[in-house]
Amino acid sequence: MAEPSTTLSPASSPEAPAGRRAGIGDALRALELDTRMVGMIGALAVVWIGFDILTGGAFLTPRNLWNLSVQTASIAVMATGMVLVIVTRNIDLSVGSILGFTGMVVGVLQARILPEIWGFDHPLTWVVAVMAATAVGGAVGALQGAVIAYLGVSSFIVTLGGLLVWRGAAWWVTTGQTVAPMDGLFKRLGGGFEGAIGAGPSWAVGIAAILLSVAAILMTRRRRAGFGFPVRPLWAEGVVILLVAAAIAGAVMVVNSYPLPIPVVRRMMEAQGTSQLLATDGGLPFVAHGFAIPVLIALAVGVGVTFLSRRTRFGRYVFAIGGNPEAAELSGINTKRVLVMVFGLMGALCGLSACIATARLNAATNANGTLDELYVIAAAIIGGTSMAGGVGTILGAMLGAMVMQSLQSGMVLLGVDAPMQNIVVGLVLVAAVYVDTLYRRGLK
Repeated sequence: MAEPSTTLSPASSPEAPAGRRAGIGDALRALELDTRMVGMIGALAVVWIGFDILTGGAFLTPRNLWNLSVQTASIAVMATGMVLVIVTRNIDLSVGSILGFTGMVVGVLQARILPEIWGFDHPLTWVVAVMAATAVGGAVGALQGAVIAYLGVSSFIVTLGGLLVWRGAAWWVTTGQTVAPMDGLFKRLGGGFEGAIGAGPSWAVGIAAILLSVAAILMTRRRRAGFGFPVRPLWAEGVVILLVAAAIAGAVMVVNSYPLPIPVVRRMMEAQGTSQLLATDGGLPFVAHGFAIPVLIALAVGVGVTFLSRRTRFGRYVFAIGGNPEAAELSGINTKRVLVMVFGLMGALCGLSACIATARLNAATNANGTLDELYVIAAAIIGGTSMAGGVGTILGAMLGAMVMQSLQSGMVLLGVDAPMQNIVVGLVLVAAVYVDTLYRRGLK
């Protein structure tokens, strides 16, 4: 839930002085765009263009952008939960370790336990694995939340201890052994050509997303008008709809511009019995990757957590606790139970991210998720979540995850060493907190 917008529509805002035409500033105010979100999108554009220039055009290619989206998915999923944790004036330093622990549990489950029950490549293996990961992660998160809420131990100390405990537990699951390979259907959760849905389904997803976005914008307008709140003028509403539709359509065109490798297409054609097209590579059709399954999972989680935070009693309680914990408790909110639920949700999302990360590697390792807590916290803060609590947006955190992964991807393309990458990420995190401090001072 973002802070309530204080921008007035032209119908309720002071009219411009007589004889003065409405300028660009008036038009921007009518659009009611979130200035912090616009600034973040602008910063992301600067990062992309800068790396594209430095890498000689290797960054802004369909291949790199597609891989970038897949690499961002796991961090973005956890960042949505971290927003709610930080909004309640807490922190979770254990998310990377929980991911590693649940990933090892899932690996052992599908590679050693379930095959003894119903054999390998059973169609339910991946379903049971995902359910087990979210359940184990949720239980771990709820346990930490209970210690924080009912025993009164600082979330920093509890989750710092969790960082060490669950990293050690990940090692003890298999005494440090790597578990591989994963179930065939489970591997699709990690992306790759097996985990891409293709051009046609991608356009179907894009069109559905546009329609849902338009419906949400119009429903919000109708709701605000029904309560007598100021609304955007119709032309501004149309501009916002066009911007959203253009962004979604552009994303679909990018993922559909990245073709499957020729050997993969050849195998597909052979499987379909179209051997007459295989005489030369030129006879092979262009087959697009389309959206990757982990990206769709991350988007679905983002929509779900956004709805949870904006449209449910639980979400209102979370932001009320972050705004003023004492007042929230005096108003009758069971703050302890809400905190347990918040940390339980964070743990469940870590379990889901563990499935994505493990499937992408096609192996479960005890080192999986190392330093992910840094990227997740940085993504939430860069996305506008205030360390002071009470303020944060899910979309902002997901964009923050994209910014963090873009920095890492660009530095990899430039051949920057890993220690220097960590230095850059740390500096960006400190800068983001400083910007948030300046922003909050400006609101006072």
